[in-house]
Amino acid sequence: MFQLAVVWHWWLGFFLAIGAVVAVIGVIVGYLAKVESPRYPKR
Repeated sequence: MFQLAVVWHWWLGFFLAIGAVVAVIGVIVGYLAKVESPRYPKR
């Protein structure tokens, strides 16, 4: 029983880490799209 809990704990941490990385990338892309792109208007 304890071994199964260790396996699930590892997978939970793995998916939370991937979610955090995706969230950080999303914030960076959103910042660039909203703040930096108006500085360089489309021609």
